[in-house]
Amino acid sequence: MRTHNRQLVNTLMHSVIFWIFAFQSYAFFRYFGLEQASLVPGVQEVEKVILVSPYSIALYIGLGLGVLYGIVDFFYEKYFLKKLGLGLGLVVNTLLHFAAIIFVFTASLTVISKIFSVGIQLEAGWWFHQKRFWAVIWYVLLCSVVASFIKIARERFGAGTFIKMLLGTYKIPKEEQRIFMFLDLKDATGIAEKLGHHLYSQFLQDCFFDLNEILRAYDAEIYQYVGDEAVLSWNYDRGLNRQNCVSIFFAFNKKRENRLSYYLQKYGVFPEFKAGLHGGSVMVAEVGFVKKELAYHGDVLNTCARIQAACNTHQVSLLISEQLLHELQSTSSTVIDADYLGAVLLKGKNNRVKIHAIQRNF
Repeated sequence: MRTHNRQLVNTLMHSVIFWIFAFQSYAFFRYFGLEQASLVPGVQEVEKVILVSPYSIALYIGLGLGVLYGIVDFFYEKYFLKKLGLGLGLVVNTLLHFAAIIFVFTASLTVISKIFSVGIQLEAGWWFHQKRFWAVIWYVLLCSVVASFIKIARERFGAGTFIKMLLGTYKIPKEEQRIFMFLDLKDATGIAEKLGHHLYSQFLQDCFFDLNEILRAYDAEIYQYVGDEAVLSWNYDRGLNRQNCVSIFFAFNKKRENRLSYYLQKYGVFPEFKAGLHGGSVMVAEVGFVKKELAYHGDVLNTCARIQAACNTHQVSLLISEQLLHELQSTSSTVIDADYLGAVLLKGKNNRVKIHAIQRNF
């Protein structure tokens, strides 16, 4: 429930901010410098009243549209995105947005008419023959395209990282403190042989879809998908906050357990994952020109991958480096229940690394 509430709040916040800005921009470019102007037909009689100036009306419409679009997008992603193909999904989402904007305009005009006795007549289908409305629809469509690109970029890189890339921060490699989790499917080879490559691909889609649904609640970013493995990343503050980098593993387990019957009915097997956690200094840089992406370089990633691989040796699901464990415990009063496994020589490493197993949530 907490995860869904945070996702809804985040979606609404981003949607409201974007659409208020979009409609304020529309009002500015359309009506700036005009003495006799109105954003909607029928309110010229009260144009001198500040509450129904073009900019005020744009604020109301942007707020209403932002809330409705946010709700539509939240439930669309939750219940329809996974089930519909890209083309059909775009059609459904567009129709939902179209219905939302008709509702917002109708509600706005009705409220203005009632409060200020303007006498706006809104017969059924008023919007069909209203040219000004279709001009706004075209503008909304263009803004929706921009919003979609921004959303894709934010999901791809993370909100903070996206802004830094726009500013060219990583054109020259930068050093950052980051936490990584290498999350890998247990017995992937055996499951793949049992299901076959087609059903196995759907199986991985379902697993990572469940993972994606909880990312925002724990401020996590997906760095890479590598076959049946996902690499998650946090900056240090977000990863340590509320012990997000550890909590997400158990939240992911709970998410899949809630769909146990679905996995067993469709695939005949329940997915279990193992993970390794480590953090430290890495270099961050933009790489490539075609299919440009953000890359992290440093021993932290190699060590984290080796820690995850050691899960098989110690027969545990979650391993964490002692360094990161101490940093987590120093920033929170909540004690993590961890078992010390000793200083182990990880494959490919010259120096021993102290690791701990976290057997259950805390």
